[in-house]
Amino acid sequence: MTEQELKKLQWASRRGMLELDVVLLPYLQQHGSDFTPPEVIHYQQFLEETDPDLYAWIMGFETPKEEYAELVASIKQFVEQQIR
Repeated sequence: MTEQELKKLQWASRRGMLELDVVLLPYLQQHGSDFTPPEVIHYQQFLEETDPDLYAWIMGFETPKEEYAELVASIKQFVEQQIR
């Protein structure tokens, strides 16, 4: 991923909900440089979802859309590792 792409994703990861900011920005900082081009596109599409949906999926209140299940699982695993 180029520096420009990373900056765009960082900006898009800044959400209207602080709860998402404190999860998505650190996740992207740790994993973003390893994203393949298809994963960059997938993450961009993920960020097009609404904040309430993203929050509910990441917190486990709702089941994510099937196409985002693996990404949400990765984010949730990241959060759990940060808590320990």
